[in-house]
Formats: sequence, C-alpha cells, structure tokens
Amino acid sequence: MADDRSSGEPIDVLVRSSRELLRPEELVREVTRDIVKDEIRRHLDKTLHDDPKLEHDLREAVRDLLAARAAEYAAVLRVGTATARLGLAALPPEVRRALTKDLVELVSKELGQIVERSL
Repeated sequence: MADDRSSGEPIDVLVRSSRELLRPEELVREVTRDIVKDEIRRHLDKTLHDDPKLEHDLREAVRDLLAARAAEYAAVLRVGTATARLGLAALPPEVRRALTKDLVELVSKELGQIVERSL
C-alpha cells in the first residue's frame, strides 16, 4: 500500500511548504493578532503620555529590572568561576597542572579569535 506522505524529494518539499504558506486562516489570525497588538500598544502609549509620572516610574522600574538581571548574571558567573576553581583545587597536582595548561591554551585561543573578529 502506498504511503500518502511526501518522499522528501525537493519538489515534494516545495509543494508541502507552498500549501503551508497558503493557509488563509493562519494569515487572518496573524493579521488580527497584529492589529490587536497595535491597538493595545497605542492605548498604552497614550496612557503613558497622559501620565508622565507613571511613564517615569515604569522606565525606572524597567531600568532597575535590567540592573538586577545584570547583577544576577554576574553572580552566576562568579559562582561558576568559584565552582571551577573548587574543581581544580580538588584534583591531584599533576592532573591540575595539565588541565590548567589546557585551559590557558583554550582561553588564549578564544581571546585571540575575539580580538581578530573585533578588528
């Protein structure tokens, strides 16, 4: 019995993707969602424009949130660094030396690539 699914041939892929692109109900849903989002955005912008203190408070709160997230990421990085140092300290000296050497080479290589890309 033949399988109704496409065989994965390029023409089958094109036909299937064309059918998916031509779904009018999806387009209508997306356009409607965009219109609703635009109307909500306009209303919120007007509300903020009409109440400068509220706009200032919101901007300050967002700034605080971004600063808190940055502090969180910095703390996570410090925890990761301390954990790596703990792992290295727990290794036998000869393994620690070899691993440290490999890590230094890897970091040097990565930093070199970052510098090259930034030039």
